Amino acid sequence: MRTRPKKHFTPENNWINDPNGLIFHDGQFHLFFQHNPFENKWGHMSWGHAVSTDLINWKELPVAIPEQADHAIFSGSAVFDEVNNRLVAIYTGHREGNQSQYLSFSNDGGLTWSENLKVLDLNMVDFRDPKVFMYQDRWIMSVAKSKEFKVAFFESKDLINWEHLSDFHSPEITEIYECPDLFPLGEKWVLIISTNPGGLYGGSGSQYLIGQFNGKEFIPETKAEFLDYGPDYYAAVTFNDSPERISIGWMNNWLYANNRKLEIWNGAMSAARKLEIENGKLIQTFIGETETFHTDANEFEFKYSNGSLKFKRNSNQIIVDRSELWDSEITTFSIPASGPLTIKALFDAGSIELEVNGHLATALINVGEETPSFRPI
Repeated sequence: MRTRPKKHFTPENNWINDPNGLIFHDGQFHLFFQHNPFENKWGHMSWGHAVSTDLINWKELPVAIPEQADHAIFSGSAVFDEVNNRLVAIYTGHREGNQSQYLSFSNDGGLTWSENLKVLDLNMVDFRDPKVFMYQDRWIMSVAKSKEFKVAFFESKDLINWEHLSDFHSPEITEIYECPDLFPLGEKWVLIISTNPGGLYGGSGSQYLIGQFNGKEFIPETKAEFLDYGPDYYAAVTFNDSPERISIGWMNNWLYANNRKLEIWNGAMSAARKLEIENGKLIQTFIGETETFHTDANEFEFKYSNGSLKFKRNSNQIIVDRSELWDSEITTFSIPASGPLTIKALFDAGSIELEVNGHLATALINVGEETPSFRPI
């Protein structure tokens, strides 16, 4: 029987995928998420809900926005509407042949929600995952025109009437776009785009670009890079209204997530990460207890009671082999790194999250709640 993680959010029962509606409100971090309340596989998409004060210990609450008779509740975001003193969820309503953007409203801090108001319909089959934030005196929405490989930007004064501003396409990202997130960071702007397929090793992955936003268009100043070099980090988005820029991703991969036969629950969120810009580069720092290791070895391992996670240098990369601790696709992955290595590891039941010379990698592994031993091979 699996051991439930202590440092990562998992639902009490059934399926989860993308984090949704991330917002810091009234002293709590609110994590809404894609959730099937009935089964341990994808379906009946609704918004689950959990809250935390420290981004590590989470309390799951009742389903926030359940599947509707005429549409499923796909991914989206949440904002605090000061004018009307309420939380507003902006999500994609999915039905066969159409995806449109809807609003739902909460007057009790996110516990209960009312209405499912359609506000943006382009008569598109693949038009999803709105992320909304306040920019100067208006709301900005980034939303994926998924199969056109574009992020569309819209503006609104009231969250109900939306006007198109521009579309953005990255020539480095040429697979289905999902879960865009545009946000300021220092003197720059960051745009996250998740893709499925398009991951480094098959399945899903999340990339980002650094640039500027002029109120209408995103102007990139870098090429797209991956947020995470492991196989199990997807749909990463950031919290609105948080004192610091904090992200969370879904710790899984669409290549196998829906095929694994798991009891009780299926899916977990990554550890939260603090995001910063330093010298023009994106820096991500795990929120949670990590252990630090230093090595010059060409081969080394983290040894668990049921097997080892093995590392081997190959040119300017570290090849990581999880085959002894894994029962599905993608048994190896690589992290860019050379020279002396500084490794920060966040250990928990069911996963490992790594930072190797500044590059992050997240992987599911079949381990319990234990701290492995580190040793050269």
